[in-house]
Amino acid sequence: MPNTNAKPKHGRRARRRRRGDPGREQLVSSSLESAQQCLLNQDYGTAFVHYLLVLHLAPVFKDFARDSFRFTLFKWAEELDSVGRIQELFDCYEQALEIFPADEVILNSMGEHLFRMGFRDEAAGHFHKALKIKPDYPEARENFYRVANWLVERWHFLMLNDRGRNQKYQQAIQKAVQSGCSTVLDIGTGTGILGMCAKKAGAAEVYACELSKTMYELACEVVAENGMEGSIQILHKKSLEMGAPADIPHRVSLVVTETVDAGLFGEGIIESLIHAWNHLLLPPKRSEEDLPSGRVIPAGATVFCMAVESLEIRRHHRLCAAEVGGLKMAAAGELRSPVSCSLEPDDSTEPYTTERLSRLPGGYRALTEPFTALSIDFNNVQELEGLSSREVQVMRLPVTQQGELDALAVWFQLHLDQENSLSTGPQEDTCWEQAIYPVHSAPGFVLKPGDELLVEVSCHDAYLRLGCVAVLRDGRKLHLDQRVDPQSSMKPEPNPEVELCSALATLQTSQRESEDFCLLECSEMALLNYQDYHQSFSLALTKLISEMKLRTQNLSSAASAAADASLLYVLDVSEGFSLLPLIAARQGGVKAYSSVEKTKQQNVLRRLAVTHGVPEKHLEFWLNRAEDEQGVLQRPSTEKLWSAIILDCVETCGLIRQKLMEKASLARFLLEEGGRIFPEKIVILGMLVESDTLLMESAVQGRDPTLGFNIAPFINQFTVPVHVFLDFSTLDCRHLSEVLELFVLDLMDTNANYTEREVKAQATSGGRVTAIPFWYQIHLDWDISLNTLSRTSHWKQAAVVLQEPLEVQAGDWIRLAVKLHKSTISISAQVDMATVQME
Repeated sequence: MPNTNAKPKHGRRARRRRRGDPGREQLVSSSLESAQQCLLNQDYGTAFVHYLLVLHLAPVFKDFARDSFRFTLFKWAEELDSVGRIQELFDCYEQALEIFPADEVILNSMGEHLFRMGFRDEAAGHFHKALKIKPDYPEARENFYRVANWLVERWHFLMLNDRGRNQKYQQAIQKAVQSGCSTVLDIGTGTGILGMCAKKAGAAEVYACELSKTMYELACEVVAENGMEGSIQILHKKSLEMGAPADIPHRVSLVVTETVDAGLFGEGIIESLIHAWNHLLLPPKRSEEDLPSGRVIPAGATVFCMAVESLEIRRHHRLCAAEVGGLKMAAAGELRSPVSCSLEPDDSTEPYTTERLSRLPGGYRALTEPFTALSIDFNNVQELEGLSSREVQVMRLPVTQQGELDALAVWFQLHLDQENSLSTGPQEDTCWEQAIYPVHSAPGFVLKPGDELLVEVSCHDAYLRLGCVAVLRDGRKLHLDQRVDPQSSMKPEPNPEVELCSALATLQTSQRESEDFCLLECSEMALLNYQDYHQSFSLALTKLISEMKLRTQNLSSAASAAADASLLYVLDVSEGFSLLPLIAARQGGVKAYSSVEKTKQQNVLRRLAVTHGVPEKHLEFWLNRAEDEQGVLQRPSTEKLWSAIILDCVETCGLIRQKLMEKASLARFLLEEGGRIFPEKIVILGMLVESDTLLMESAVQGRDPTLGFNIAPFINQFTVPVHVFLDFSTLDCRHLSEVLELFVLDLMDTNANYTEREVKAQATSGGRVTAIPFWYQIHLDWDISLNTLSRTSHWKQAAVVLQEPLEVQAGDWIRLAVKLHKSTISISAQVDMATVQME
């Protein structure tokens, strides 16, 4: 029976609690009221402190105050971010997560800040936690997909799907272990596959290290899943920071690694192997009596190179036209990409970029036969240490085909041991791309059969550096870096006075070139070379400005009495370098605002403005006067509105820009009557395809374990459904449908938009639908548009890769459920069975 005396006892305890709480309740009440008042006054820092006090003292208010607390936190974080108080920002998030440890919105927001600050591993952890709490939370899912592309690059999937590569590494490791290498260190272990190969081959001790926190945790999971948790020790550490016996008990007899990039040395393999030989490896074998001894897999490499012509490479690295959008570009000075084929190290440039030559749009032409640029023995520590001090070598490349010299293409053969090797050449079916060294010193220079191209090769900073310096033609030496006229004589008669004048002129020229020199990102260079883009915008802006001027002329004279009242205002919020404000300002009667931030790029626009007669006051740089980037979309002045706002809608990678529709909604309210957003509409187009290539680049394929190890379930956690930076024109695939209209975004009419749509597509051929590549028709107005699938476009395409391939027959109807959340597109597909049954 219940104790009938229980009620009064509980009542007495309640009365005692009430007697002790009046002060606490008063503090909670006043703090809550203060928090709400500070929130109204936009004093977010003080409001945040008051909310913290309330929620610590009275957790019962959590549900009531959650939304207001989130809003306060986010606004206060914005303020802290804007003034660089980063540590305080993260302290506030930590305090918030103490109160709401399972709040997916706060976790996601903190992850966004971490990602922007470059803490990708930590950001991924927060996005992952948010998704565990709420798997269907779209913001966290979109963010996780984006960060997954950074943390687990797509080549991991290609590499694990490359059976030939995996088997050769396994054979080389097995042979080394069976010949006596019983202790092994795997440097840059990734998924742990090479270390597991060593253990499976019979190694007594296996150690591994991995710098990336994400890959380290993944390797630990993979090793445990494969029953090797106690026999492989994995360290979350850079190998350069390791030593014996501090990190491993003694030196090992075998180091295995694949810390190489397309340019061989870009991931620091030279530095890590020198350190390994000096601190982690047993000495190399010098005679039959030297037991035990140390060795490295791979044992060495041979680097090959050839000169190529490629319009695709050219347009991404240097200006290809004298005039762009009606602007004569001579006054711009030298514009080129930050990828420089130069012997001299420079912090502002990279020595090479990468391309898969076999899938390069427009292809390429080999102008020379491949030649051996360098050989290196990874088992010779003296050779490794002497690499950076090697003298510059000059190679002579016989030219075999006529063409414009655009770049040097580089690949290598990795010698795992005496029997096994891997090639990264352009004709190989491999997971590797090739390194591309663009040539800037000789724009437009045409090589001819019979010429010899002189190439200098060095490794001064442990990077392979190549420079095209001269051409031997008909007994003359034409120096490319001096812009020599091919028709000029090789050695004119010396004249001291002429030489002095030439030296002074060269000094003045070099000073001017230094001042005029400006670097643009590769995508910015490609955009600058995209003639249709600038011509289309020029036509659309000319039409709009003419209409707006006519409207202004029809206004009463009183309305136009004030100075500058007749000016039209155009704002360009494009990302990066853009000529569009200048194209608008050239129309006359237009004040254009650019969002270009870099000083050198602003100076380029100013020089072009002077050359084309644009008054200085008619070109302004908006971010110089905006308090922060968030303030870009504001009125030009208190009494003025914009005649045109140019939005950057599509990222180079092929995705819709984040928060595009939010920006468009705000932009519409800032337009004067008759004003327009450019573009006004975006149509997303796509096609059903069958492509094994996209599957291989998106996830580890097949149900069979990789070399007998269960890796796929772990690495495939980082599979993303949308593949970016795709060149659809060169993708190896079968088209299974006609072009489809998947979605429409109307930037001028909010009511015309939707969030999901069903599309019916008819299969034109039978096969497996594995992906839906998509691109955009960008409508500037009703009759002027751009297509991002254009060969001359700077945009790449993207593709949704289906979770499971869909088998279709020719004539089948497929129902596509297309959803767009912010900038993320998702598509599911199924055969329309009702149609099949009717047939």
